[in-house]
Amino acid sequence: MRTMIAGLAFAFTTAATAAGAQTVAYPPNEAGVNMGHWHLNSKDAEVNKKFFVALGGRVIKRGDNEVVLFPGVVVFLTRGQGAPTGGTAGTVVNHVGFVVRNVQESLAKWKAAGIVPEPSASGRPDQAYIDTPDGLRIEILEDKNQPWPIRNEHIHFSATESEIPKMQAWYAKEFGGYAWTRNNAPVVELPGVQLRFAKADKAQLPTAGHTLDHIGFDVKNLDAFLKRLQADGVKVERPINRNAQTGDALAFVSDPWGTMIELNDRHEPIQ
Repeated sequence: MRTMIAGLAFAFTTAATAAGAQTVAYPPNEAGVNMGHWHLNSKDAEVNKKFFVALGGRVIKRGDNEVVLFPGVVVFLTRGQGAPTGGTAGTVVNHVGFVVRNVQESLAKWKAAGIVPEPSASGRPDQAYIDTPDGLRIEILEDKNQPWPIRNEHIHFSATESEIPKMQAWYAKEFGGYAWTRNNAPVVELPGVQLRFAKADKAQLPTAGHTLDHIGFDVKNLDAFLKRLQADGVKVERPINRNAQTGDALAFVSDPWGTMIELNDRHEPIQ
C-alpha cells in the first residue's frame, strides 16, 4: 500500500506542476497507460460545452471539433452518431466522478449557472451528484488540499456481484492497474483515474450509443499493447488506424461487460 500511495503522490505532483495551466495528462504507469478521455454522444454539443465550462473545464480546438479539458481527462463532446440512446444510468458505466476543493461552494456557483445538483442521499456535505443535459451522471466529491479547483477522479462501473471481482482483475491485468479495496469496495488505480465497481441486480447495457459512448486510455506502443490484449482474448472492435500526418494511432476494444474503450497512442498529449 505504501508503494501505491507514493506512486500516486508522485503522479499528482507531476501533473500539478502546471496546475494553473490545467495540465491534463498524468505520467503513464509501467504498462504505458494513463487516463485519456470520455467520448460523449450529444444532442447539442454547444449546450454540453457550456455545462462543462461552468464546471471549470477549459475549451480547446481539436481538429474540426472543440474538446473540454480537466486535470486527468479530456471530454469529447460529440461522437458523430447523433442523439444518445440514453443516459449512463442502466449502463455498465453508471457514472463518473470529479473532485473539487469545496463541494458546497462549487454547488452554489453551479446553481447560479443553472446546474441543478442532487444532494447526497446520506446527507454528506462533501458529496453531491449532477447530470449533464444528456444524462451523464457525475458524482462530486471533495479534497480541500488538491492543487486544482476541479479534477477527474473516478469511473464507476456497475455489474452483478459475481462479476465484480472479474472486472477488477481484468482491468488490473490488461491495463497494469493497482487493485485494492477502498471503503470495503474493490477499486483499480490507474494514472489519472480510479476505477470503482458497484453491485447491480442484473447485467447492465453496453455503453456504445449512450451518452457516454466510450472511455479512452492513452497507451504507449499501441501495436504491442493491442497484440497483448488480443493474446488475452480481448475483443477488438476496430483495428489500429494511424494518422499519416501525425503518426498518432488509435484502436477500439471492449471489455467483457460492454464498455467500449478507445486506445490512443499519441506523440503529444492533449493539453
